[in-house]
Amino acid sequence: MANVNLKNVFKVYPGNVTAVRDVNLEIKDKEFVVLVGPSGCGKSTTLRMIAGLEEITDGTIDIDGRIVNDVPPKDRDIAMVFQNYALYPHMTVYKNMAFGLKLRKFPKAEIDERVREAARILNIEELLERKPKALSGGQRQRVAVGRAIVRQPKAFLFDEPLSNLDAKMRVQMRMEISKLHHQLASTMIYVTHDQVEAMTMGDRIVVMKDGLIQQVDAPLNIYEHPANRFVAGFIGSPPMNFFEGTLSQRSDGLYFTEGTFSVRFEDVHAKKLLEANLDTVVLGIRPENIQDSVFAVNPSPESLIKAKVEVIEPMGAEVFLYLTVGEHSFVARVDGHEQAHVSQEVTLVFDMAKASYFQPGEEGVRIA
Repeated sequence: MANVNLKNVFKVYPGNVTAVRDVNLEIKDKEFVVLVGPSGCGKSTTLRMIAGLEEITDGTIDIDGRIVNDVPPKDRDIAMVFQNYALYPHMTVYKNMAFGLKLRKFPKAEIDERVREAARILNIEELLERKPKALSGGQRQRVAVGRAIVRQPKAFLFDEPLSNLDAKMRVQMRMEISKLHHQLASTMIYVTHDQVEAMTMGDRIVVMKDGLIQQVDAPLNIYEHPANRFVAGFIGSPPMNFFEGTLSQRSDGLYFTEGTFSVRFEDVHAKKLLEANLDTVVLGIRPENIQDSVFAVNPSPESLIKAKVEVIEPMGAEVFLYLTVGEHSFVARVDGHEQAHVSQEVTLVFDMAKASYFQPGEEGVRIA
């Protein structure tokens, strides 16, 4: 397997349209890295440049210590799995998986061994004589992955491979690809717009927006310590809630005041916010860090707010409450025994120790 390194990589299309801006990324041997971001953020373009399917405008890409800027895709020793499977409809599963090796003139015995071993790993041995039209979406995706496995490449590239599957099959295939990574001990680079896939599969996540890398870190570090407001709002489902307000000093501490409610900052956050010397600040708090005061133990009066329930979504073990306070709409993920009703006013507790604070603006930098 191999390291994959991108240094100062740009992609500019005709008309001076910049898709990828100064990407610097080091992917370690045997690492599973997920590129995630909204549509148009440059994640698939970055993957295609690694694969050699897109020429880079500037910068360098090296795979296993070899600069591959001018190396054709077939000679980069990588395998790519696409969103649309790209199987040959007239060939059996066996022949689809063997085709690439046959073109490279591998011996028949070795082709057979590799195909049957990949089929065993993916649990599709009984499908080898079927044609793609006789397979389900999940089975076709396994075949596409198997075709990549038989290559025994230095790196696997996945371009939104699960987006055509239904919700249940996506969950199953997520687990299978994760198991495959551990089984093969291979370098994998995976592109998705689904932040749940990113959180559950990657050793590290690369969050992108407008062709720029916003943050690179382990999933939980990104979730708990987002670099800016964009990352905080993109990673997490439901997403983080944001409130813009001002700072006000009172006798018992520093408060966040939105206009319709005030809550007190934790001392450790208050110090950092005062040092930032801002007139306004954005309070970010995740839905699971908002609790109905009915279920709270000794809630601090300085962390309570009143809000109106607009929509209730029972999820079984938990309930999503969609609420409004003043002109703000936000979401709370509360106990499954929640008894609130639509249009009712409820008292909520903000866990201020787990809140984040950002500079104003869509991409405001995290302060605390």
